[in-house]
Amino acid sequence: MSNNGPGVTNPMLYDPPEGQASNSKLMQFVAGVGVSLAAVSAGTALGWTSPVLPQLEQTNVTVDVNGTTDGFYLTADQGSWVGSFLAVGAFCGALPAGYLAEKIGRKYTTMSLALPYLASWFLIIFASGAGMLYAGRFLIGLATGASCVVAPMFISEIAETAIRGALGAFFQLFLTVGILFVYAIGPYVTWTTLSVLCAIFPVLLIVAMLVVPESPTYLVKQGRRSDAAVALKWFWGSNCNTQSAVEAIQSDLDAVKGEAKVSDLFTKVTNRNALFIALLLMFFQQFSGINAVIFYTVPIFKSAGSTMDPAICGIVVGVVQVLMTFVSSVLIDKAGRRILLLQSSFIMGSCLIVLGVYFKLQNDKADVSNIGWLPLASVVLFIVSFSLGFGPIPWMMMGELCAPDVKGLASALAVMFNWSLVFLVTKTFGTMQDYIGSDWTFWFFGFWMMLCTVYVFVKVPETKGKTNAEIQAILSGKN
Repeated sequence: MSNNGPGVTNPMLYDPPEGQASNSKLMQFVAGVGVSLAAVSAGTALGWTSPVLPQLEQTNVTVDVNGTTDGFYLTADQGSWVGSFLAVGAFCGALPAGYLAEKIGRKYTTMSLALPYLASWFLIIFASGAGMLYAGRFLIGLATGASCVVAPMFISEIAETAIRGALGAFFQLFLTVGILFVYAIGPYVTWTTLSVLCAIFPVLLIVAMLVVPESPTYLVKQGRRSDAAVALKWFWGSNCNTQSAVEAIQSDLDAVKGEAKVSDLFTKVTNRNALFIALLLMFFQQFSGINAVIFYTVPIFKSAGSTMDPAICGIVVGVVQVLMTFVSSVLIDKAGRRILLLQSSFIMGSCLIVLGVYFKLQNDKADVSNIGWLPLASVVLFIVSFSLGFGPIPWMMMGELCAPDVKGLASALAVMFNWSLVFLVTKTFGTMQDYIGSDWTFWFFGFWMMLCTVYVFVKVPETKGKTNAEIQAILSGKN
């Protein structure tokens, strides 16, 4: 499986002295890395089933001379549920995370996520049957869903406008780092050893969050203006004009004063437009067929004539995702969000159509030996394009579009929607293959990507370099 909301996005309110500009941003990147350890933890959870489920198949379980098995094994159906319970847990964990972030703060909510991560790895490491694995996967899903809400929210609230896109891409970037870690280590160690190694990242998350200050936005909302000023100096450097920065945050909060209600998401035109765009971006992210393509990576490598070990195929895919998501974090504040989304949806749609044609020819017993390179090239290009656009940007824009008062609630709903789609797509993918064939399955996802290209071009606004107030004005229909 594959697997990034600012409440206040203030521009830089001071002009750092010569030679100090990079230092003023350094601690924002340090904090972004620290918070994104939650994303690494989520990535290890997402990637875990890929190397582990084959180890737990009945054919790979050792039987001693007395006929007893060494450990336990999973049926195909049980293995499917081990994978799917994470999505169920993530759906359930999103909404409470938004509530906690408003009640106890972004910092302590992020830090607290280490507890369900560690508890889930404990259950998995000492599992004696499918039941404990189900419980562990559900619990790690809770933490993963919560991470998808709180980490992007925290990052966006500490980022200057000039680097908001780069920092906003950190969540997806570090998610892919976690997946790559599992792909690289998992095939060569036992599944219990892998689980122990994955448990290191929640511990590192606790250590990192002890150092990182609370979000200045949250502190101002709590009336702790002096603490917010101290936090701003930590994030933005000692030359930051904290009085002006705090006043700007307070001004944004005053514009939407009051406790947000669910109805506010639908009765206010700006909130409604922001939520609708965020939900559709999540929809198109999952209906890009990213999980279907990754599922087919090994067969496609083989059909292209590759004798590469399946484990190496997974590592190659993981490396491509990490590198291209990093490139996206560099480009996102230069090229803008819309152009990266447009290239992503159009190129992915084209690749899916090509894959569908290839499997159609293969099913019709046509000679495809001369174009064996075509599906392989399509998969690589698809993953590159996804990592540049629809991988990181929906997570980032989820928060950029939301006003401060509804940010937590809207982000939680968007994350819940996303994980519902993850569950839907992954559970029905095999059924689609059986009933309509591999060719029509890829064409189905390709259709949604072409529709997505039109939608992004017509409806999705550019948020690059814009403050929260400017984005809200665009969403309200003002020029």
